[in-house]
Order: sequence, then structure tokens, then C-alpha cells
Amino acid sequence: MSFFSFLRENFRWVFAGFLLCLFSAFGQTYFIALSGGEIRAEYGLSNGEFGGLYMGATLASAMVLPFVGRIVDYLSVSRTVAITVPMLALACILMATSSGVVMLGLTLFLLRLFGQGMMTHISLTAMGRWFTGQRGRAVSLATLGMQAGEGTFPILMVSLFALIGWRHSWLASAATLMIVALPAIFFLMRQERQPRSTDMPERRSAARHWTRGEVLRDPLFWLSVTGVLAPAFIGTTIFFHQAWLVEIRGWEPQAFASAFTLLAAMTICFVLVGGQLIDTFGAISLLPVFLLPLAAGCFVLAYFDSEWAIFAFMGLMGIGYGLSSTLFGALWPEVYGTEHLGSVRSFIVALMVLSSALGPGITGWLIDLGVYYPHQIAVMGLYSLAASAIMLFVSRRFAARAAA
Repeated sequence: MSFFSFLRENFRWVFAGFLLCLFSAFGQTYFIALSGGEIRAEYGLSNGEFGGLYMGATLASAMVLPFVGRIVDYLSVSRTVAITVPMLALACILMATSSGVVMLGLTLFLLRLFGQGMMTHISLTAMGRWFTGQRGRAVSLATLGMQAGEGTFPILMVSLFALIGWRHSWLASAATLMIVALPAIFFLMRQERQPRSTDMPERRSAARHWTRGEVLRDPLFWLSVTGVLAPAFIGTTIFFHQAWLVEIRGWEPQAFASAFTLLAAMTICFVLVGGQLIDTFGAISLLPVFLLPLAAGCFVLAYFDSEWAIFAFMGLMGIGYGLSSTLFGALWPEVYGTEHLGSVRSFIVALMVLSSALGPGITGWLIDLGVYYPHQIAVMGLYSLAASAIMLFVSRRFAARAAA
């Protein structure tokens, strides 16, 4: 089936997945970090203290997500959306009105749980379950919503900050969720997709449907986690402390902010490339290579202090983000089946949220201790190279098991 034929027949479901990923922005680190300077100033927090609070809130959301996320296996997608979007809007309202550190922590917890956690979880679980042979294409189109958010929301929010202030901008975010996101996504997803005779057969499928308990007892799963968690950890860390990096490098803040457009553009390109590669060769085949651009980007950012390094990093990060975004949506149903996908994916998303929590907290404390931040970024690049070697072994073992 051609790309345009696929899009024409499946537009409502793919666009709903796109919107879920798009509006997950309100709980993503890059969005929250836009208010980071104002939050630290208003609450009197250092880099380490704010990073620690953010880490604690994100850790708590990661602990809760495996229990909340499994409702996708029992409730319809539209009903799950009807619960998740209002809760995310409530979190935005709390960010606009909170006045103490405790309330700030609760707000961050809700933003992370229902934004980064549940919105993306619902989208990728639905795409993974509803599509088989063209799962890579469906996932790649849905995850374009994340890149659309990265490319547009920072510019919009910075403009809103100048017009109405950061707190009122969070109120505007809540209104957008309730007036635009909720009715649109609910309408598109109220009718769930059913298999069709025109669907392509799946290139490689799991021999059986694994339960979450079986997945957690699989050594290959835990080895794969060493690579899967790297993009969330590294991306969250660098974007969370972007203001500090800009300060110590002597860069213009506008230069870093403008590079997000390049990040979004490169991610969009390689989301589509990744989807085509997955539908052709299978998700397992991408495991050994998806971290290599991320490693290169870390080394560039660590060792070069000219402003061009920002754009080189964002371009390489976009390649890695594009490949990993599609890979993570297609890998798990390919390896472990779809019957318990909501339960399995919720645990995996929780681990990714956990890794994104550890990054800002650990690096913030190291910054407070005087550890040079670019050196920390170089270590992230070395880790990505080591994880790629592990992924080569894992991909071969997954392929051998599928062929057995």
C-alpha cells in the first residue's frame, strides 16, 4: 500500500495518535524547562535543588505509571483519553497557581505522569495494537506529534511569556488542552480501528503474547533496556540544564532556542526513514545503530564551544530521536506480542520516565559540586557507544529467537 493510500484510509487514527504525542508536550522536560529560570527564582531553588525536586516528582510518576498505564488494556482508548487529558490540564492549572515547594512537587508529578507518561503511552500502545504489517509507518506518523511540539511550543511559550507572563501562559496551556485537544482526540478515537483485508502481513511477529511478568524475567529485555533508556536520560539532562550550558559557553540564549527547529526537522525526517526501515527490515535490525548519532552529538557538544556546535548537536540528536521514537513504538509488539501490550509498555515507559528523572537530578548535584558540565556530556557519549555494542548482541539474540 502506498504512503498516501495508507494515510487516506487510516487518517483519523494516525492523526489522533499524532495529537496525543503533540499535546504530551505540556509534560515534557523541554517544555517545563522553559519556565525553569522563573521557577528557580520565584521559589529560591538552586540548579541542584530544582533538579532534585524534578527528579523526585518524575521518579514518583515512574512508580505509578505501570499501574495507571495498564488501564489501556481494559478501557477503550477514548475513555482513557477522557481521563488523561483533563488530569494534564489540571496539572497546568496547578503550575499557574501553586505557591509552595510541596505544591510545585505535586504539579511536576502530575505533569510528568499524565503528559510525558500517559499521553505518549496511549498513542504508541494504540498504534502498536491497531497496526501490524505497517506498524512502523503508523508509529512514525504518530510520533511526528512530538517533533511538531518541539518545533513550535518553545517559540509560542516564550512569546506568551513576554505577553502575559509565565503563570498565565500555563493557564493558556490548560485551556488549549480542554478546548482543542480533548474534543478532537476523543472524536477521532471513539471508533477503534479494526484489522482490514488490505493490511499488509507483519514481517516479523512474536511467536506468542508475553505477559508483563514473563517479559520482566527475560534477560534480553533487561539488556535492551541499557540502550532504550539512553535517549530519555541524555536528552532530558541536556535540555533541562540548557540555561546553564548556554551560560558557561557564553552563547546567546536565542541561538539554543532557535536550534530546536533543526532538531524537530531532522527528527521528522528520520522518524519517516525509521518507519520505512522497520517495515522493511524489522525493528530489531535498528537496535545496533540508533544510538550512534546520539553519541556523536554528545561529543560535539562536549568538546566544541562555538555556536555551530549547538546546531550540529541538534541535527545529530534529531537523527537519533527520529530513529528511536519509531523504534520504541514498534519493537515491543514485534518481540513480545500485542495482547498485553498496554501492561508491558506502561512498565517500559515508566523505566524511560525514571531515566529522564535521574538525569537532571544527578547532573544538577554534580554541577553544584563543581563537576564541569561538558565533561558530563562526554561521558554520556561514551555510554551511548558502549550501549550500541550491547544492542548488537541483543538484536542477534532476538532475531535468533524469532527464527527458532
